Amino acid sequence: MTAPGPPGSPPPGRPLPGPLSARLARYAGLAGAVLLAVAGYLGGALPDAPLGVTPASIWRTPDGPATLTCWLVGTALLVGAWWSLRDGAPSTRWTYVTAGLWALPLLVTPPMGSRDVYSYACQGWTYAHGVDPYAVGVAAAGCPWLDTVAPIWRDTPAPYGPVFVLLAALAVGLGGGLTGTIVALRVIAVAGLLLAALCLPGLARAAGVPTRRAAWLALAGPLVGVHLIAGAHNDAVMLGLLLCGLLVAIRRPVRPGALPLAGGLLLAGALLGLAVTVKATAVVVVPFAVLAGVRRPYTVRALVRDAGWLAGGLVGAVLVTSVLSGLGFGWVGGLTHSGDSEQWTSPPTAVGFVVDYAGALVGRDPQAVPVLRAVALLLLVGVLVVLWWRSWRALRGLGDARRVARVEGARVEVACPRVVLHGAALALVATVVLSPVFHPWYATWPLALLALTAVRTTWFVLPASTAAFLALPDGTNLARFTKAPGAVAMTALLLTVLLRTLRRSSRPR
Repeated sequence: MTAPGPPGSPPPGRPLPGPLSARLARYAGLAGAVLLAVAGYLGGALPDAPLGVTPASIWRTPDGPATLTCWLVGTALLVGAWWSLRDGAPSTRWTYVTAGLWALPLLVTPPMGSRDVYSYACQGWTYAHGVDPYAVGVAAAGCPWLDTVAPIWRDTPAPYGPVFVLLAALAVGLGGGLTGTIVALRVIAVAGLLLAALCLPGLARAAGVPTRRAAWLALAGPLVGVHLIAGAHNDAVMLGLLLCGLLVAIRRPVRPGALPLAGGLLLAGALLGLAVTVKATAVVVVPFAVLAGVRRPYTVRALVRDAGWLAGGLVGAVLVTSVLSGLGFGWVGGLTHSGDSEQWTSPPTAVGFVVDYAGALVGRDPQAVPVLRAVALLLLVGVLVVLWWRSWRALRGLGDARRVARVEGARVEVACPRVVLHGAALALVATVVLSPVFHPWYATWPLALLALTAVRTTWFVLPASTAAFLALPDGTNLARFTKAPGAVAMTALLLTVLLRTLRRSSRPR
């Protein structure tokens, strides 16, 4: 479960899949996507679907058996097809065509896997009607679509940045009613994925990995189709802006007449700032983006110089969007409500559950969940610092090593991007593992960067595949109904990984 492979060298070559196996994977995945779309129409997260149901009650509805059968079989087919080509599809073009083919049924299905898109719609409606979504919940704002929002999020302020609130308000204005708003939000999510898809080839070339593998892992996974496309999660917009900012930072032109060096860093910082003001998670990548923008020689002076320009672009984007939207920085306070949901899929929450269960056996009530969540956040800060420092030392250890690539006919100097992209990927992995809450679509955060840097794929493709089975089409989260066994299993898994890591680190190098 540790991140394998040195970040400074490309992954070993893998044999291309044969025509028959590739064709079987393509059409098995397409069949799975069609079945998932059918499940969405039969029992997806429809506006009038009952809330707070259990898997057993879904089965007892008239369409319940057909819904769950289509959902499970479709997910299994899509996961199996994605897994079978995890080391690389036949070609880049084949990858993009297949990912688009799988996305088509999910573009026209009702929302699935989550009801968050209705929260987005109500938050956009709140802002469009002159109410601050960071001051009140959508219930107090009087959103006419309140019954579609999950009860846990009706009274909480919006936890997203001002850019996404503006996009949600734009969707409300363009869509008019609820259906039109949902369609507009899905279009916005797809636009974010298209931006990510456009940036992947450039990042793959910079990192020295086949684009066919990177694009397959990042775009064809079941979490992307179900949650980012059908579920219209704003994580798609964040990822698109994040990858675009990294690409600009890595491939700043240095030839005469090109965009000035400072201008390239300002643009990269602005793109990253927009990503942060969609979803604050993107902020953990910013320190690595600074390293990506540093040019030879790798000195502290060069680091401070380039960090200043990138930070200027980021701070400028955050300030401009926060001020012009009229919302200020109220969105920072809204982040504190993102952990209101307690699920064992978050490792620190799972360990807290187990401690509380053990305390109950001896007549105690430790209330360990908030304590362990706070400890995990402190640990996350330490891990991020260590990862950044290791990346910086790796760059300095390369000395005069550099790569000059040809991009769109221009010679550009690349500051060993594999090192910094790998560090950013592990930073997102640490953020997912140590966060107080985990939802299946959170696994898409590190997926794209791991696709660009990881030597072996099983260690992150397997958890992402498992996460695809954690939600039902109507948005029911299975973690809610498996609290005790799930917490024990997650804690046991963490202990196993910890013991294996300690045993491996104690071996002589």
